[in-house]
Amino acid sequence: MPSTRDIRRRIKSVKSTAQITKAMQMVASSKMLKAQQGAINFRPFAAMASQIMEHLSSDTVDYRHPLMEQREVRKRAVIIIGTDKGLCGALNSNLFREVTKYDTVATQFIAAGRKAAQFLARSRRKLLAEFSYHDTPTFAECQTISRFAQDLFLKGEVDAVDVIYTRFINTLSQRPDKRALLPMASAEGLRAEARDEAKAAPAAAEPERIDFLFEPDAATVMDRLVLYFIDFRVAQLLLEAKASEHSARMVAMKNATDNAGQLVKHLTLEYNKLRQANITKELLEISSAAMALG
Repeated sequence: MPSTRDIRRRIKSVKSTAQITKAMQMVASSKMLKAQQGAINFRPFAAMASQIMEHLSSDTVDYRHPLMEQREVRKRAVIIIGTDKGLCGALNSNLFREVTKYDTVATQFIAAGRKAAQFLARSRRKLLAEFSYHDTPTFAECQTISRFAQDLFLKGEVDAVDVIYTRFINTLSQRPDKRALLPMASAEGLRAEARDEAKAAPAAAEPERIDFLFEPDAATVMDRLVLYFIDFRVAQLLLEAKASEHSARMVAMKNATDNAGQLVKHLTLEYNKLRQANITKELLEISSAAMALG
């Protein structure tokens, strides 16, 4: 049975842990609002970008950019967008569960975030490159990841590139998701993506059919725009992953703080019971001694 000193030490330790988790909850909460707003604000832009690319694909039936080349998939690259830090609940473990569905022989991996790279090293999967990104991902960081994947595809080292990330739904819900990055989708696929993005965007509405005028011509515009479209797609997924990370960490730290408070109450009650029992025991010993002395 623990002594009162042991229980006091345990209470002090739990209170100290609660202070740390409370501070981390507040930090994650402040970052979460900015990250969530960034992910939500990017969705209308992503919907319009998919709509423009769909129009370009429809107007250039005879032209196909090299990044749209459909091949038999013998080798595949997968970009895993994880976190740099832990303490975010089951976010990473749920994400990595999706990674295990890929064939380890025919699949090569690109890690965005330290936790993703550590998982690949532990599971002995082939890691091509590791990238880091800030709490607010910059376009240069997104472009670096995107262009690395594009080079692999254009050189024929891989036949397809997928992205596994955590899609932000709301503060309490984040879902692992997979998105095909390369080859870029056809007009039909882009039209479906535009509809999906429009539904996820604020004030969702069915994308309107707009007749665009491209100068000098649609093929020239597509030749330049495809590269940036894929860069923006990576940026969108990084923003979604970062919003999910901060939301999951805030919820995890709040649960940890609440659990610590409950544990302190339980330990305090146990401490008071034990102290009362010790006092009663001492009083009985004193009374017994007095009665013995007559």
